[in-house]
Amino acid sequence: PDHSKKQHNYSLVNAGLIKFVRIDKEIPVGTRVTLEMDESPPISNVKHYTAEVVSPTKPRTNDGIYWGYNVRLANNLTDVFNCPFTENHKYDLTLGTSERGEHIDQFKLPVFNNLLIVFGGLKGLEESVVSDENLVDKINNPRELFNHYLNTCPNQGSRTIRTEEAILITLSNLRTDFQSVFSKYN
Repeated sequence: PDHSKKQHNYSLVNAGLIKFVRIDKEIPVGTRVTLEMDESPPISNVKHYTAEVVSPTKPRTNDGIYWGYNVRLANNLTDVFNCPFTENHKYDLTLGTSERGEHIDQFKLPVFNNLLIVFGGLKGLEESVVSDENLVDKINNPRELFNHYLNTCPNQGSRTIRTEEAILITLSNLRTDFQSVFSKYN
């Protein structure tokens, strides 16, 4: 019989452990989940470890643990500013990143509830403004869209930086500011 079409009420998750983790939920292949592992240490003679799927916000809200950042795709630059986490759909702090921004070392991160950091593509945020029909005739400089416009990769030594590199560099450069801001919530 063809077992590939057999329905299961569970999924096996690669959680970076020696064995897969079995969860009591069917999820599509490639779906990222946050797991709450059983308290006891993994037992070596079991076929799979077990865990429960929990909200991705649980480590942060329950334990105060940093659990990564969210990435959203938007149709245009205007749509980036629509905050899904607040009733008024606005971020209380927005940072644009550009080699033409204020040097990161001169910046002090203010207290915030919902922070948006925007990274431009190969041609920068300037190109994003030009290609957004909502902004092209209203904004001359992307700096006007943000609370702060920062050069988070000063002295970069290359014409461009890949977005995935810029994200890590930016978050690293803001690390001590994040710690200071977050300590105000404890």
